[in-house]
Amino acid sequence: MLEKWFNWRTILLLTAIIIVGSSIFYSNYLAKKIAVDERSKMEQWAEAVRSNSNPAFTETNLSSKILTENSVEIPILLLTEKDSLLDFRNIDSTKILQDKNYLKEKINQFKKLNQPIEWINPLDSTQKNKVFYGESKLLKEVRYFPMIQLLVAGLFVLIIVATQYVSYKSTQNQVWAGLAKETAHQLGTPISSLQGWVEMLKEINGNEKIVNEIDKDINRLLLISDRFSKIGSKPNMEEKNIIEQIENMIDYIKKRAGAKVFFKFDSNNETDLPVMISPPLFDWVIENLLKNALDAMDGKGNISVKIIDTASNIIIDVSDNGKGISKKNIGKVFKPGFTTKKRGWGLGLTLTKRIIEHYHKGQIFVQHSEPNIGTTFRIMLPKSNV
Repeated sequence: MLEKWFNWRTILLLTAIIIVGSSIFYSNYLAKKIAVDERSKMEQWAEAVRSNSNPAFTETNLSSKILTENSVEIPILLLTEKDSLLDFRNIDSTKILQDKNYLKEKINQFKKLNQPIEWINPLDSTQKNKVFYGESKLLKEVRYFPMIQLLVAGLFVLIIVATQYVSYKSTQNQVWAGLAKETAHQLGTPISSLQGWVEMLKEINGNEKIVNEIDKDINRLLLISDRFSKIGSKPNMEEKNIIEQIENMIDYIKKRAGAKVFFKFDSNNETDLPVMISPPLFDWVIENLLKNALDAMDGKGNISVKIIDTASNIIIDVSDNGKGISKKNIGKVFKPGFTTKKRGWGLGLTLTKRIIEHYHKGQIFVQHSEPNIGTTFRIMLPKSNV
């Protein structure tokens, strides 16, 4: 699926590049053609002006026609050698006559666009006249059209890529949800079988201790199966005392952590903080963070959980003094497949993030981490859900 998405994106980008590139090439070709045509018209216009100023010239009708037709839509300035204004066309008359700076700006602007046309004044051979001209509206539209097309094509590609990405993410989420539900379904059969064997063992005297421990493990498997079955479905949110919920999970992990791991729970003297949560899924989050902390400490060290009650959020910090996370990996810890363990799929923190952000509308992130010093994960649950 990922490979298919990348192929689609590549095809779209190449198509857009070809279309825009072809458009720019053809638009430049047209612009040059129009510019040559406009240059020819301006040369004819300049010749007509020069001829009209010559007393010996008699074809006034022809020159008047050229002066009228060849200046349509093209801004023109007719100046003396010393830049004194003699005539102008298609320029704001109020500004050009009253504002000298505006005239200078137009001269400079036209110089950058086109080489001025010069000729000797028939009435004064020591003086040159100059024609400065700009670009017609048509030429400007042809020049700017590729930019507009580029923006439209870019927006088109952006929308398509965004749509493909959303579709890919949606499909990916469905895959994870399907995998979780299928895992829960597959666990159901051996768990039911184990429950049957336990009932048979209960009938045999002397197996009470063994049966009790197996029963605990079966209940644990039932809880895990229940958690997996809830992935992808809308969970049942309940108002729970978050302090009691976390304490229960700490007690559960503590019994399995070993004597060299020390736990500290700081509730800031709070005893009851109600929060809307999905108990099985939230327990999974805390369990996963505590297990990660244990793995990071290699069987010895300190784990602390701290609760901070703010005006808008309840903050939960889970800290350890383990090996920490390098800076280059902090941004990867919640991505599927990322793990530093020899065993594992790298899905624990990915599911943890999904549970907190998607189902509980909260946030989870690495608050602080430093190699060989430790790591702090922070959960922020909004009180608006209470």
